[in-house]
Amino acid sequence: MTIRLIIGLDYTASNKYQGEHCFEGRSLHSINSDVSNPYQQVISILGKTLAPFATSGFIPAYGFGDATTSDWSVFRLKPDGECKDFDEVLRVYNEITPTVKLSGPTNFAPLIYQAIDICQKVHDYHILVIVADGQVTNERATKRAIVEACRHPLSIIVVGVGDGPWDMMREHDKGVSKFKNFSRTTFPDAEENEYCLQM
Repeated sequence: MTIRLIIGLDYTASNKYQGEHCFEGRSLHSINSDVSNPYQQVISILGKTLAPFATSGFIPAYGFGDATTSDWSVFRLKPDGECKDFDEVLRVYNEITPTVKLSGPTNFAPLIYQAIDICQKVHDYHILVIVADGQVTNERATKRAIVEACRHPLSIIVVGVGDGPWDMMREHDKGVSKFKNFSRTTFPDAEENEYCLQM
């Protein structure tokens, strides 16, 4: 069976202050050649853990929550096509992120519907990995999207980055726990930092 990966990255404005403790007060999207930010760390970890399952040869990568998409759409990280692997996802992320204007609010629904659209066109099993800094502000729309995703060969994994708090995300997870296609996952703490990569 072919497994295809899709990745979505959170560009909401809360990323500016969610690194107060875990990233020395910097934006979680801060690009610095001396240290990897939490998003870069997660992309690298995903590359090591999920790459063996990505047999399609390309990875659709999207951003959401920026000033151009707000909570109603998504944008391609690579405007002219798909990334061929996680190394390219990381390279494109590094190139485009300094040009993105963070905004919001946080809504996973447009990204989930984009993944559903891909599933309808490519009839393989897909894993959507959403990397976000915490709280979903439109829970109703996100739950509706998750329910719709149950009708397609699509699993959704959310990785939380930043300082939290994670109460709303945990409650949201409980609320959709009956749907087997949605979960959060635990990765090893980035550089032994307990704040930056949360279950």
